[in-house]
Amino acid sequence: MSDRQLPESPAQPSADAAARAREILATAPDGLALAIAWHCPYGGRGAIHARAASAALADTAQDALDDDANAEGAYVLRATRGGARVAVAVDAAHDDAMCAAWARLAANSLLAALDALATEHIVATLQRSERLQQALYEIADLAGSSLEMGEVLARIHGVVGGLMTAENFYIVLYDDLSETLRFLYFVDALDPWVADPEQELHVSDMPNSLTIALLREGQPMLGPSAQLRRAHGVDDGDLLHGPDSADWLGVPLRRDGRVCGAIVVQSYDRPDRYSQDDRALLEFVAQHILTALDRKQAHAELERRVDSRTQELQEANFGLQAQITERARAERLQRALYRISELSVAAGSVERFYADLHAIVGELLYARNFYIAMLSQDGQRLEFPYSVDERDVARRPRERANGLTEYVIDSGEPLLARRESIVLLEASGELQSRGTQAQCWLGVPLSRDGRPVGAIAVQSYDPEISFAHSDQALLTFVAHHIDSALERKRAQEALKAAHTELEFRVDARTRELEEANRELRAQIGERVRAQQRLVHQARHDPLTGLPNRVQLLERLNAALASSESRQEPFAVLFLDLDRFKLVNDSVGHAAGDAMLVEIAQRISALLGPQDMAARLGGDEFALVLGGVDDAGVADTMAAALLATLSRPMWVAGRELYPSGSIGIAMSHAGADGDGLLRDADAAMYRAKACGRDRSERFDEAMRAEATRLLDLEADLRRAILQDAFEPFFQPIVRLTDGAVIGHEALLRWRHELHGILPPADFIGVGEDSGLIEQVDWLMYRKVIGIMAGSNAPGYVSINVSPRHFRSDDFVERLLFLLESAGADPGRLRIEITEVALLDDAPRALRMLSQLRERGVLALLDDFGTGFSALSYLHRFPIQALKIDQSFVQGLGSDLHAESLALVRAILALAGTLGIDTIAEGVETQAQRDMLDELGCQYGQGYLYGRPAPA
Repeated sequence: MSDRQLPESPAQPSADAAARAREILATAPDGLALAIAWHCPYGGRGAIHARAASAALADTAQDALDDDANAEGAYVLRATRGGARVAVAVDAAHDDAMCAAWARLAANSLLAALDALATEHIVATLQRSERLQQALYEIADLAGSSLEMGEVLARIHGVVGGLMTAENFYIVLYDDLSETLRFLYFVDALDPWVADPEQELHVSDMPNSLTIALLREGQPMLGPSAQLRRAHGVDDGDLLHGPDSADWLGVPLRRDGRVCGAIVVQSYDRPDRYSQDDRALLEFVAQHILTALDRKQAHAELERRVDSRTQELQEANFGLQAQITERARAERLQRALYRISELSVAAGSVERFYADLHAIVGELLYARNFYIAMLSQDGQRLEFPYSVDERDVARRPRERANGLTEYVIDSGEPLLARRESIVLLEASGELQSRGTQAQCWLGVPLSRDGRPVGAIAVQSYDPEISFAHSDQALLTFVAHHIDSALERKRAQEALKAAHTELEFRVDARTRELEEANRELRAQIGERVRAQQRLVHQARHDPLTGLPNRVQLLERLNAALASSESRQEPFAVLFLDLDRFKLVNDSVGHAAGDAMLVEIAQRISALLGPQDMAARLGGDEFALVLGGVDDAGVADTMAAALLATLSRPMWVAGRELYPSGSIGIAMSHAGADGDGLLRDADAAMYRAKACGRDRSERFDEAMRAEATRLLDLEADLRRAILQDAFEPFFQPIVRLTDGAVIGHEALLRWRHELHGILPPADFIGVGEDSGLIEQVDWLMYRKVIGIMAGSNAPGYVSINVSPRHFRSDDFVERLLFLLESAGADPGRLRIEITEVALLDDAPRALRMLSQLRERGVLALLDDFGTGFSALSYLHRFPIQALKIDQSFVQGLGSDLHAESLALVRAILALAGTLGIDTIAEGVETQAQRDMLDELGCQYGQGYLYGRPAPA
């Protein structure tokens, strides 16, 4: 036997169908000349024949799939089931009952096998979709996780590896302005290169890299690396791009229409490792990965800024604490100086003065070993009027020598010396230590009339305790006061006067320090209050005082983070006011704000102890109903909320009747705060679509619809980049003789999976996303190009959305397209609706007049379904009215009388104004004859031709 495969369906399903067919053919009676042909959506199209049969018999079986006519010289049996068709052709020489029975059995068996193939394909598709959905959930979860960026990237690698072979995987970020890139993540089984995520590489550093070609061209690449380099002009003379791969797949990352990076997987062991399905899958997943990375980087940047601000506040606090400590030390010093001044004029013995002075010095520095030395009257002896020491209990007077005390007196300068310095001075012969050796020694001279007469000293025997230069300065100051104390007997009155002045100055300085201290404490208190205000403002809405989105999400995530055994159920209500923009536009934003405050108060009045309300922004509010596990309770609360909102309120001297639309989402295991808020938001939009002033609960159908619209928008964006739109033309004829006078260009999308799609399948998504204008301009360019290159008679009309009439440069762009293509403006017509005329009448009149001056005339589409006012028909330069097909379809039906009256009125109106009429949707000869009899000049519909490509 032999077989031939037709290239209509994927190779694997077709091969499976052929294998099943060969198994059935093997059961045929020996010597039987027969052929089997099949066609189904999943098994493809093909045919096989027995060895005893000719190739012509196989062609007969294939022809029988599409033609019901009997074949000459062969018995043909046809069978169908669902979308599958089977034909069995048997040579006429074997036309007997047994052959016919076997042919029926073979046809039914093959149909059953094709059904099994279809089921297997559907199951595989569902499994793949489930894996993709789970991967997207994991990527979204990683974006909001607290993991480090490296761990997030490693887990994203694991997610991609679950969808396709990704042992060798990397992510690169690209800046097209500076032409630099960073390898954010790089894992490769053979390439030993280690990527630094922070290192920026210039494209000139990688001249022969496929990655650079991918980033610059912005299109996916699939195939062996050597083949891709040849196809994209990448030189392989100096291989700096790592080992060659048997199969290489890379897709670009796009942000706002610009290439910002790429994701690449590669295989070294097997060619054709990746398929076009893998490419499409990686493209889809890549955009979600980019969104997750952007969110993660934004989160990391926010954490960095918070940490930076926290560090700044800590440093400021440390500075304030240091100032407080320094000021406290200054206060202690001032108090010590004041006490020393008091001692200088107080009555009492000199010995008591020395003891009190020692106590004061001990409060300021380490003074457990303290003594005062004085020269005798003749200057030859050294006396110690006061001495306290841990080791040398008594210091007896002695002859003047070369000790540390004498060194200070002789030099007249303070000395701060540690053990090492003392040893060096002894070694040089400048001094000789007396008594127990000190680890640190500090002495300052006592002077009288500018002449050293003694010294005051402190010392430490502990290596861990030493003195600083600040201690030296302090002790020097104390020594001056000791001089004053020793002279008080000579100048008691002078000391009293000096004491009075010093007391005044000390009091003034103390007051200054106390005032400064009070100001400092006030500043600290103000900063604490400012920080508290900032925290409150960051978590509350400034207008209504309600919690904001940040606090709401914290509440939701905290509730969801509890273990399932302790997690209390709750419901989320998303409220959006209906027609709130009308309030702002009519009575002003101040009145709108007052209305929001009143609504916030009404909402708060309904809350229970476990509930929470938040303002998300604009006219959007959210409620969390704690302890609610019954959706009926949430519905009741929503009804009560709507009833409360509907009560009238006076704002800016007007009585307003607010209303709102509410979406409800119930908490469930595995949910997150953002997800519940998003689900409630989707349910709210369903409520608005169902008529407003009502509530709707979220269900999985909404999620599926949102996913479908998201996928359709992504497909639409790719289609714009690929220019996958083309015009289909439907003729417009003169009813009297059927002559073609023009064509209407109708938009079609050649979808890569679903084939030709009419506008009704995607126009809603295009309008919502704002992409429809780009689609229209692609369409206009193609239509004008076809019109310029064609000699077909008549005009071509294009449909113009009201959006274009809001653009100031629409006329200039359209005329520029005509001029660039060399097309005659007189052959172009634009079809507009009544909405475009009434939205901004002066602008529309100006634009239509400019187009008419250049020869481009206007047709009013779907006339009769809108205002149909005589006033604007008289004001605007309209060349023809297109009667809506709903009225034409009514002719000859149950609505004949009403449709006939409306059509007759439209024709009379047009005739009065001298405007041509074109009937849309003419499908029968009876409709054509009736329109011709009524005086309609032109017609368009299936009777004269369906829309077709140029």
